[in-house]
Amino acid sequence: MSQIYLSCVIQQENQARGLNYWCNGYYDRTTSGDSTNMRSVFTRAGSLMGVRVMSAARVSGGDLSNVLRLSLADGRSIIAKRGPLVEEEAIMLAAIHATQAPAPSVLAIEKGLMLLEDLPASGQIARSWAQLAEVLDHLHRPTRQQYGWDRDHGFGPVAIPNGRTDNWVEFWAETRLRCHLPHIEPHLAHRVSQLADRLADHIPTGPQVALLHGDLWGGNILIEKDRVSGLIDPACYYGDREVDLAMLSLFDQPPAAFYDACGLDQGWQERQPVYRLWPLLVHVRLFGGTYHQQAGACLDLLGF
Repeated sequence: MSQIYLSCVIQQENQARGLNYWCNGYYDRTTSGDSTNMRSVFTRAGSLMGVRVMSAARVSGGDLSNVLRLSLADGRSIIAKRGPLVEEEAIMLAAIHATQAPAPSVLAIEKGLMLLEDLPASGQIARSWAQLAEVLDHLHRPTRQQYGWDRDHGFGPVAIPNGRTDNWVEFWAETRLRCHLPHIEPHLAHRVSQLADRLADHIPTGPQVALLHGDLWGGNILIEKDRVSGLIDPACYYGDREVDLAMLSLFDQPPAAFYDACGLDQGWQERQPVYRLWPLLVHVRLFGGTYHQQAGACLDLLGF
C-alpha cells in the first residue's frame, strides 16, 4: 500500500486541514483515536495470530491506512494496517518478495486488516546508498510483463489508473499525466497536456520492463545496521526503473555514486523531470502549496 508522506517542513502549512502530523507521516485525528476501532483491531489480530494482543503503539501512517505496532503475549511484535486497499498491498509485497528484494512478510489478512512482519529499522538511509543500489538491482530485474498493473490503485482520494499495455509512452501519457488534467488549475493543466502530446520526444516507447515499487522514498525504505531491511508501502506496477529513482530524489539526495552503481541508460538525467512530475502532480492534488511550483519547475526543464 503506497503512502504519501509529508516532511516536517510543511507541517504548519497543512495543520488547518484537520490533520495531525508526525515528522514523516500523518493520521486523521478525527478517526484514528476511535477506541471501538482499536478494540476491534486487538480482537481481530489476536484471533488471526492465535495469541492475545497486549498493547499497541501508533506508527507513522499515511493516506490509506492506520498503522499500529502490536505487542503480543508471546513476546513478538507485529504491524497491523487497516485500509480499503490492504489486500492489494499484500499482492504487491508478494511481487517484491518474488524479486528477492526485502519486504515485510504478510502474516495474515482479513477484510481490510493486514498483519505484517515487524522489521528492524534503527538505521539511516544516508549510510546505506550502496546497499540500496544492490536491492534495486533485484527489484528492477528485467521481466516480460506488460507495462502497468492488473488493478487500479490510489493515493488516498487520488486515483491511480493502471491497466496493461506494450506502449510505455501511451501508458505514461494517459495514466500518469492526462489523468490529472481535470483536477489541476488550467494553466498547469495546459502545460502538462502539451508534454503528454509530445511525450515520445522525451521518454522511450519500449524501455526494459521492471517491477516498480511505485512510491520509493526514504520513509518507505527501512534500514537496519546500514542495510536495507525492507521496502514498505508499495504502489507497484511494471515500467521503466528510472521512475523509482525519480521518486527517490524528491525528498532524498542520493549521491552520484548511487546512480553510478545503478548502471542507468544514457540520457537518464534528462528523463528524470518527466518521471518526477507524476508524484508532484499527485502532491499538487493532495496538498497544493509548493508542489505546484515544483511541478512547474519540471515543466520548465522540459521546455513546456
